[in-house]
Amino acid sequence: MADSPESKSKAPVGSLRALWPFVRAHRGLFAAWLVALACSSTATLSLPVAFRQMIDQGFSSSANIDRAFLLLFGVALALALATAARFYFVSLLGEKVVADLRQKLYTHLLALDAAFFDRSRSGELVSRLTADAELLRSVVGSSMSVALRSLVTVVGAIAMLFVTSPHLASYTLVGIPVAVLPIVLGARRLQKMSRDSQDRVADANMLATEVLGSVRTVQAHAREPYERGRFAAAVARAVETARKRIGAQAMVTAVAIVAIFGAITLVLWSGAQEVVDGTMSPGTLGQFVLYALIGGGSVGSLAEVWNELQRAAGGMGRISELLQQQPEVVAPASPKPLPTPLRGEIRFEGVTFHYPMRPDLPALEHFDLTVRPGETVALVGPSGAGKSTVFTMLLRFHDPSSGRVLLDGVDVRELDPAQLRERIALVPQAPTIFAASAADNIRYGRLDATDAEVRAAAENAEADGFLDALPEGFASELGERGARLSGGQQQRVAIARAVLKDAPVLLLDEATSALDAQSERAVQHALEKLMAGRTTLVIAHRLATILKADRIVVMDRGRIVAEGSHEDLMAQGGLYAELARLQFID
Repeated sequence: MADSPESKSKAPVGSLRALWPFVRAHRGLFAAWLVALACSSTATLSLPVAFRQMIDQGFSSSANIDRAFLLLFGVALALALATAARFYFVSLLGEKVVADLRQKLYTHLLALDAAFFDRSRSGELVSRLTADAELLRSVVGSSMSVALRSLVTVVGAIAMLFVTSPHLASYTLVGIPVAVLPIVLGARRLQKMSRDSQDRVADANMLATEVLGSVRTVQAHAREPYERGRFAAAVARAVETARKRIGAQAMVTAVAIVAIFGAITLVLWSGAQEVVDGTMSPGTLGQFVLYALIGGGSVGSLAEVWNELQRAAGGMGRISELLQQQPEVVAPASPKPLPTPLRGEIRFEGVTFHYPMRPDLPALEHFDLTVRPGETVALVGPSGAGKSTVFTMLLRFHDPSSGRVLLDGVDVRELDPAQLRERIALVPQAPTIFAASAADNIRYGRLDATDAEVRAAAENAEADGFLDALPEGFASELGERGARLSGGQQQRVAIARAVLKDAPVLLLDEATSALDAQSERAVQHALEKLMAGRTTLVIAHRLATILKADRIVVMDRGRIVAEGSHEDLMAQGGLYAELARLQFID
């Protein structure tokens, strides 16, 4: 899911407007933050007035000293409490907004179809869920507050500068355009550099996800030094890109601060002349200086925040790209219900399909197949013949380019995909075992199953023996990708999951491929019981496992080239006989 160079450079700060619906969902927190912000800003702008009172009147008598310093402490106390409240409300708001955003993005990703994941990198998707979302947490929980606080403070400070001394205040206006100019000029460059920096971090995350997910292969080939080098290079690229961004950001900030404080210095020099001439009191000049410092510091903060917003805009742009992705396989507006009870008749009528990543090579071409209710049909053929694509079409992970796939006479495109898939049980060649307990892994087939039903399914799959032997039995965690189980044990957990689902249509993709001879006989017996009364499609490379199938369909290059019983196909010769001779040769 690569971005074009043009898209990488286009992440305007305006893209952060997409965050507003998530902020609006927490109106109470947002309003509380605004109130706290108003109070803290008011207290900040009151400090110079209290300071002036302390200088001009605090030293005239003991009573005035007490009153002036009490006023100063009161303003400071109000500032502390308001600042603490502002920090609490805006930080909590940031946490909730990012949590909602992540939840929406994750839910959206789960709803996308197989074609999207075929062309996407899982590491990049995880990066958008983590690194990009963290940038937005900083925006909502910090940068947004700093930006609005600084803006309010700048406006208030400028207003109070004119109230304090219109003559000196006019000088300060010269520094504002000078301070803003480098921010505007550097914005476009910083925007592109921020996006590039995030992309390099995503590349490193993607590489780490891929390698850590295949660590046994890495270790089996003794490629740890090679992978360390690759990751170090990816991290170095990310750091170098970040260094350039940070350097540019630091330069913009430095120029802005020098400009604004240069103007402040000029104003102070002029004010000092007026104090010496007696046309201005020392307290008034002190008040003016504090307002100038507050305003100048706020402008500097705005410069830094602007740079942070540029980075966050890149992250939000990347997230928005994902949220704008639409699945090609969707439920119809008014899905048809499946017949009850489902007989399990499957028909492929003239199905042609090309995978999006291989548009010139048909995975299925004018494919016709009928599977009667309760029939067991085995699909055999060389790799790339289209066997797995038959399963893909039936599960409606993709829609055919032409032709129809029907279940009990209903086109699967007219069904709700979720309801369709609930009626189909799949045992894949490489089963997915989650980092959860054994019971929860089996219960994935039917979430409302009782413990007794889970155990019965495990017994039918010949999995109860090794699961009971685990330290905590069925409650034992199986580790990431089932690391605590052997390949054959993982396969039997997947079979138990299909047994528990108890669907009328069963898809077996090399379901016994990872088993030893003894386990294969036991599981084959369990599968035969499971297949009884169900429509079953079996993909098999080991022909010995499908000799009892009602019918064997031989596929090659997306077409059916022969079908019949084992004996019939051996008598016909051709591809099946050749495959059989290779496997059963004495």
